[in-house]
Amino acid sequence: MSQSPKLPVIYVRGFAGGQSSVDNAVADPFYGFNEGSTHVRVGPDDEPDFYQFESPLLRLHMDEEYQILVEGSQANYLDTQPAIPADTIWIHRFYDPSASTWGGKPREFRMEDAAEDLYELIKKVTAKSGAQRVHLVAHSMGGLICRCLIQKILPEAKIKPTDVVAKLFTYGTPHGGITFDFGFGMLERARDAIGVNGAEIFGRERMYQYLTPGATAEQKPEKDWDPRSMTPADEAYAFPLGQVFCLIGTDPADYDVAYGLSSAVVGPRSDGLVQIDNAYVPGAHRAYVHRSHSGRYGLVNSEEGYQNLRRFLFGDLKVEADLVDHRIPRSEDTAWQAEVALSVRGLQIVMHERKSAQWCPIQLQNGTESVPVESVPGRAGPGSDGAVPLAHTFLCENLASSRGSGSMRYALHLRILSLRTRDNGFLDFRDHIEQTADFDDILVVDVGSENGSPALRATWNSAIEGPIGQYTQTGSVLVDEDARPGTWVAGIRLPATTRPILGDDARIRLTVTGWN
Repeated sequence: MSQSPKLPVIYVRGFAGGQSSVDNAVADPFYGFNEGSTHVRVGPDDEPDFYQFESPLLRLHMDEEYQILVEGSQANYLDTQPAIPADTIWIHRFYDPSASTWGGKPREFRMEDAAEDLYELIKKVTAKSGAQRVHLVAHSMGGLICRCLIQKILPEAKIKPTDVVAKLFTYGTPHGGITFDFGFGMLERARDAIGVNGAEIFGRERMYQYLTPGATAEQKPEKDWDPRSMTPADEAYAFPLGQVFCLIGTDPADYDVAYGLSSAVVGPRSDGLVQIDNAYVPGAHRAYVHRSHSGRYGLVNSEEGYQNLRRFLFGDLKVEADLVDHRIPRSEDTAWQAEVALSVRGLQIVMHERKSAQWCPIQLQNGTESVPVESVPGRAGPGSDGAVPLAHTFLCENLASSRGSGSMRYALHLRILSLRTRDNGFLDFRDHIEQTADFDDILVVDVGSENGSPALRATWNSAIEGPIGQYTQTGSVLVDEDARPGTWVAGIRLPATTRPILGDDARIRLTVTGWN
């Protein structure tokens, strides 16, 4: 798939609470990243449909020809081989010193120790592979170990994180800590004070200590300190937020840890353990998928997770879609939301979806999203066009369809909904039609190249006759509105039916830039 040089990939697993869980994790040769899934709920004719996802490790081995090198252990292989290929996968076995199964006294787990050990592994892998940097792929707490390395360990050693890490991809990492819907903060305070199974690492005070250079055990964060932020005090040690991707789960129901008690306490706006608003770094790339934190329907052993990971690490193009130049009708009793779903041709999963039913719609407020626009990579702010990020994805020319033009096709499903309230603040259902949008259409986009430059064509589904799969884009190539080299921008007007809702000038702005 990729034409760029391969870099080593290092996986970092999540939290194991209690000694037995640590021992179970250590007993797995690949710390759980070799686990797949083999079940889909409903298929044709309402029958259970068998679908096999092999595991992220095996898929990278097959799709990208990465190698998993073991000779007794991966550590032994690294120690005994004079050189290793760059296109290899490594597991950071940070829990090994804390296991009780080796016969010695287990070492108490500390985030800082795990991050320092990660750096030692990176140095060994890069020295023997000749690669200058590595990709880090982490689940849950593993993402915090990676951030501890990037934000604390390396800056304290006067080492630029960009000299060590190329990209960071996190699955369901509690970047903002783990908080609960119940207890008014008392449950978090009790957890952090008692430190049950070391879970205080997900509280603000402990996070501040291992994410802040020079912080000591006695120091506490300021009230406005945001644990999700990766912006350093010293810009010399900044890690580009455009090189970070956060995959966010929106399915708490399938997280069955503690017989469902975890998801019940954390709340519905979560993946069952991590609340949606805590699962990303502001300014980083992110995608929302309807998967739980872990388990049979978890993020790591999902096709959705793998396809986002693969394209982020090895894709050729970055394509962004924003809603711009729209004017939401001003009304004190009406709120507006957008729902989006992004699908890529050839995949039987949705790459990204934000829906009301999954507690993550985009809130529209007179041309702005409730989440600041400046939290998106490369955006300076709302600006005069009131840009609202809808979705962005990474594409690769090697995966273009062999049919038709061979272009890369994706579809952006956009729905606009209104919610009316009464004077008492409750929703007003007198003229409401449930699950019916004020606007509902799909923008079909084909990304190709002509004369060495991107060539985009786009059509609304409502204008397509017959099945989308049989449709061939025949219209003119969209005109590039940006004269800067390496950046391609075009606007697509929304159908005329949206004018009473979004105004006369509303359009979808597509931005294409090179990736890798």
